[in-house]
Amino acid sequence: MTDQTIETTTEDERETWPALIKGFRCKCPNCGEGKLLHSYLKVNDSCSNCGQELFHHRADDGPAYLTILLVGHLLAPALHVSYVHWRPDPWTMAIGFSIACVALSLFLLPRLKGAVVAYQWARHMHGFEKSA
Repeated sequence: MTDQTIETTTEDERETWPALIKGFRCKCPNCGEGKLLHSYLKVNDSCSNCGQELFHHRADDGPAYLTILLVGHLLAPALHVSYVHWRPDPWTMAIGFSIACVALSLFLLPRLKGAVVAYQWARHMHGFEKSA
């Protein structure tokens, strides 16, 4: 009996996890060297290192949604644990968790935008299939 497996991978297949890691580091999903973002959240039109076109992305509200989801899921248990174990003053908790929420959101938002753009690149979405 002969092996009759069908090869499903193509030459143009892009690995998703390495691209997501590069995007989370705010680097080009193709080469991992060039900057993905300029200013705070603006995606460069193309990579300065490899020339990969990046203007095809459609990140829209995805990074903001993911940021809210992660920050909420990280800080809600922390809020509960700190209240149950230490019973701090309400103003102390409000100020502390407000600072933590803002800091974590500002840290995660550009990184999650990079990951969303990299995911779209890896999956050939929104015009990324035509670029090399």
